[in-house]
Amino acid sequence: MTAAKEIRTEIKVRGYHADFYGHVNNARYLEFLEEDRWANLEANIDLAEWARTGLVFLVVNININYRRAVAVGETLLVTTRLEKIGSRSAVLKQDILVKEGLQTAADALVTFVIADGSGRAVAMEGAVRERIERLR
Repeated sequence: MTAAKEIRTEIKVRGYHADFYGHVNNARYLEFLEEDRWANLEANIDLAEWARTGLVFLVVNININYRRAVAVGETLLVTTRLEKIGSRSAVLKQDILVKEGLQTAADALVTFVIADGSGRAVAMEGAVRERIERLR
């Protein structure tokens, strides 16, 4: 089994990320999390091969905690790791840290499934489970 590649996405907060009050808009946090999920998936799973076989990664639930306001000009580090894996779904633990001081700006638990061409969740076993476990 190939060792997991550790990915940390660095994001510089720009003006277009901010809301009326000059803080990062709550919806942008979800985009930051998604950016790091994709980076980790691409680094650890052959998504093109999955697509050829009809498998897709689908987020089915996100629980996010906003811990600290983030302002324009700050740099963020986003991390993703596998929290748990079940029979048909798994959970990723994601953190958004302010690079200066490594303060937690937000954290989330993201539940996902791997679906087949019919849209049904496949069992987390065999090769699928092996690939997902690379996200530990």
